[in-house]
Amino acid sequence: MGAALSEALRFAFGTLSVLRVRVDRWDRHTGGRAMLCAPLVGVVLGALAAAAGALFAWRAGGLLGAVAAVSVLAALTRGLHLDGLADVADGLGSGKPAEDALRIMKQSDIGPFGVLTLLLVLLAQVAALATRFENSLWHGALAVLASAVTARCALALGCLRGVPPARPGGLGAMVASTVPPVGALAVWAASALALTMAGLGDGWSALLLPAAVVLGLGCARLLLHRCLRRFGGITGDVLGAMAESAATGCLLTLALGPA
Repeated sequence: MGAALSEALRFAFGTLSVLRVRVDRWDRHTGGRAMLCAPLVGVVLGALAAAAGALFAWRAGGLLGAVAAVSVLAALTRGLHLDGLADVADGLGSGKPAEDALRIMKQSDIGPFGVLTLLLVLLAQVAALATRFENSLWHGALAVLASAVTARCALALGCLRGVPPARPGGLGAMVASTVPPVGALAVWAASALALTMAGLGDGWSALLLPAAVVLGLGCARLLLHRCLRRFGGITGDVLGAMAESAATGCLLTLALGPA
């Protein structure tokens, strides 16, 4: 069990972050476990981004703190999820049959739908985080951490058993239909509970953080439903887009909550 967990963690960190981790096993069994371990990647990356955001917010204000946090998260993933979001936006916006849309998503360039979607999502994330950092450094840091964890909880949602890959090959085919629902529910509950414990210092955060996780996953579920109908399954790009959708839903929930 210990060896399997170690392999899954290396798979998760090696695939979902820029951290230099040696991945010894690349198979579906390890990939499924890695998707369940993905929120731990969110904890590490989110903590680093939260620290950077709090530092900039302390010295230069909430807006710059929000930009710093979003930038650090993007850098720590090489923009992996943002790239997936742009590709999925181009595929969905093309209006073409599934095969052609998937081919558009594989192209290296970004089309107008992708550019517009990236712009709006990043603006929404920065604006939402700025409101939390302006409220307090602690609220801003918690929001960054919650969004990073929620984004990676969404990966298990996209890999639940019964969710097929849209095409053979790639990360999507590797991890599609590998996550048992019971395991996913346990991970989501543990993530929500951990965030609740982190927010116990003030009552509103303790209540709002788990709600933000649930609503963020709801946003990812809506996108997954759309992609399944449009493409017939998931790809690595779809998983990345789900992560960004979940993070944005989480942040908007926190921004709209009480100060």
